[in-house]
Amino acid sequence: MINYADLRDEEIVALTRQGDDEAMDYLMNKYKKLVLRISSARFLLGGEQEDLIQEGMIGLYKAVRDYRADRNASFATFAALCIDRQISHAIETSLRMKNQPLNAYIPLTDDEWEAALLHSKESPESMVVNQEFTAEVLRAVREKLSAMERRVLELTIAGLDYQEIARKTGRTPKSVDNALQRIRRKVKTTVYKSNG
Repeated sequence: MINYADLRDEEIVALTRQGDDEAMDYLMNKYKKLVLRISSARFLLGGEQEDLIQEGMIGLYKAVRDYRADRNASFATFAALCIDRQISHAIETSLRMKNQPLNAYIPLTDDEWEAALLHSKESPESMVVNQEFTAEVLRAVREKLSAMERRVLELTIAGLDYQEIARKTGRTPKSVDNALQRIRRKVKTTVYKSNG
């Protein structure tokens, strides 16, 4: 039995290429804290923190798959880059609004309306209620945020990390973290009140 703790990461990556599933599990567990740290500094519009963690784990998997020792970078450095890129890509994808008109499209003709209803699992009434609920929650959240919190939220959604947000707002990374914690609490409170 191999003691992976005695091996360098680069050696463990080589073992994964030979089909050693335990080596892959070891690296995924070892770097999960890095995934959690990187994902905790980000916010996914319309998603949960678990979604970002999942994206980070995908990035970690890609790092194991694609790492090349001849590129003069440690596996840890490459893994951090892959995790960050995967999370950033997920955030960018969630922010793209180019398909929003298609997603919110309401058929105009009777035939289109009937076809849409046959393929939809939601009733027209619940679709409208869900859209109204989302708009109501967003309005309520915006009203509760301070100007600084709104700016921090915008920059977080844009994919900036704590350090970058701190530089842009003239605050410390700790105050940025505090602002994000307040934002999360206000969003949860608003959603619970709207549901209740």
